[in-house]
Amino acid sequence: MSALRLLLPLGLIGVCLWLADGREALRRLAELSPGWGLATLALLNAVTLLSALRWRRTAAALGLQMPRGEAAREYYMAQFVNQTLPGGVLGDAARAARSRQNGPLSRAAQAVVLERAAGQAGMGFVALTGLVLMLAGVGGPSALGFAPSLWLPGAMLVLMLGALAVLASQRRGRAQGWRAAARIALLGQWRTQGALSLVIAALTVAAFVTAARASGSLLPAGHAALIVPLILTAMLLPASVAGWGWREGAAAALFPLAGLSAEAGLAASIAFGLISLLSALPGAFFLRRSPQAPTQGTAGIASPHD
Repeated sequence: MSALRLLLPLGLIGVCLWLADGREALRRLAELSPGWGLATLALLNAVTLLSALRWRRTAAALGLQMPRGEAAREYYMAQFVNQTLPGGVLGDAARAARSRQNGPLSRAAQAVVLERAAGQAGMGFVALTGLVLMLAGVGGPSALGFAPSLWLPGAMLVLMLGALAVLASQRRGRAQGWRAAARIALLGQWRTQGALSLVIAALTVAAFVTAARASGSLLPAGHAALIVPLILTAMLLPASVAGWGWREGAAAALFPLAGLSAEAGLAASIAFGLISLLSALPGAFFLRRSPQAPTQGTAGIASPHD
């Protein structure tokens, strides 16, 4: 299974290069703009730091206190693990285990899951805003096209948000349950959570736009607000490493909706993935220097994201 998760992304990217103009996509990657690449790197690091702040506030609402520096280090380590190992959740599992501070692991897990849920809600709101903007455009609904390529990522986004709503409604009678945790950590500080999640989502979309610009494509902001969240939603499909392959396929399929070529989407997605990996490299440094002193009961979870 691990070998499949490593080989499948390479196969998917190969198929995308074969179906699209692979030479043009590779030419775009060979001529990446350093300036726009650095802008993407700066935006992605801002996303990580703000996400760490959101996680710290979520954990604090649930009774788990941690310094800002520790939250940032743990988030970078989780990002690095999620970027480099199959599954995409090992870093988050380790982040929960390492932040429990001898408290209940369930609370630490709730803090991680609810922080990620807040992020997906923010991204969903940005996608909804992009849909409204495109429908309100001069071309009306025909400008959007409602292409079949929207169906899979769009359905995934709807199902994911629906699953989060169902999850929040469970265990309604338990003081330590998920519904109570969501009410305390999210609804109890909805202004801060909402503001942070919207800013983080907007910066993530902007990072994809600048990655596209680095590869020679100008992705309009209105289109990006809808297309980029759908592209990133495709990364949630299993059997991959950090969404590689699925993200490139979604970008190649969705970029034509913005009047850009499939190879432009492919190059932009690969550039975004490479710069995302680069932005997570501080996590390797923190992981190397972190003390190997796991809390009792955390054995079986890799010592350190997403």
